[in-house]
Amino acid sequence: MQPTQNLHVKEIVRLLPPRALKEEFSMTERANQTVVEGREAVRRILRQEDPRLLLIVGPCSIHDVDGALEYAQRLSRLREELADQLEIIMRVYFEKPRTTIGWKGLINDPHLDGSYDIEAGLKKARKLLLQITGMGLPSATEFLDPIVPQYIADLVSWAAIGARTTESQTHREMASGLSMPVGFKNATDGSLQIAIDAMTSARAPHSFLGIDQDGVTSIIRTTGNPDGHVVLRGGRLQTNYDSASIATAVATLKKAALPSVLMVDCSHANSGKQHARQEEVWKSVVNQRAAGNPALIGLMVESYLEEGSQPMAKNPTELCHGVSLTDACVGWETTERMLRHGHEAMCKATTEA
Repeated sequence: MQPTQNLHVKEIVRLLPPRALKEEFSMTERANQTVVEGREAVRRILRQEDPRLLLIVGPCSIHDVDGALEYAQRLSRLREELADQLEIIMRVYFEKPRTTIGWKGLINDPHLDGSYDIEAGLKKARKLLLQITGMGLPSATEFLDPIVPQYIADLVSWAAIGARTTESQTHREMASGLSMPVGFKNATDGSLQIAIDAMTSARAPHSFLGIDQDGVTSIIRTTGNPDGHVVLRGGRLQTNYDSASIATAVATLKKAALPSVLMVDCSHANSGKQHARQEEVWKSVVNQRAAGNPALIGLMVESYLEEGSQPMAKNPTELCHGVSLTDACVGWETTERMLRHGHEAMCKATTEA
């Protein structure tokens, strides 16, 4: 007989099961406390029981563990200082969806050399999350591959489903079983309905194929995740952080009988992919919130040690320290200025209320 399977598969390599990774890099008491308290803080903000702003701040993607830890140390200090008005969570993104081809993130290619040592990538990712949460700094990530959450989700306080995957049934089902609040981005064309459909779907129970802690293919049955919300990131034709767009989004959420709270992504289409314009978006949204719009519960910022971005180098040792390898980010000086501006605006609004 002629072969009919795996005709385009070069190799199948077995991966260590989630249980083995968690035994090697086990949860600590400090990390556990950080994750649990971070998740509860987000839930309270989404329910509008906590008046603080939720901020997801950090690199577009993690490619250098040392740089990520340096950034985390700075952000952790600022988080503690501004905690009365801001709930700051670090973006720790290990997976990057690509429009065509390109580097897919630390988990997929941790050595930055096309060797695709995914097991090493999972180990690096889990170890880094333990280090960051060990500082008392909650983490946020985007889940792209539906297998990855079994390895690292216990260390994550907030998750994103990206613009390219919000319409995917696989990701909606996955979100229905995630243990943390989930932000669903609007579609790349700017339309909101796909994100609203995703929220509705993820709030319901699902049954789908996945793996258990021993890596065995299993039927995963979920209860549904009530802690979903929309993230406005703009679209190809327009931004959607202005007051009229916010009002339309709130009305659409109410019509769908969903909680009318929103996060705004200062990057991507809202900034026209110009990293410096994130501050412009930030000021607009913070001012709208301070002026009395309670629907705006949070913002997302792509930020790193140095501003801008850099291309992939043939030799990873030639990469500049603290500069993003994917989307351009604002640098630390701008980040601190933005966060302090947000804190000041929230303090003033609280005093005047």
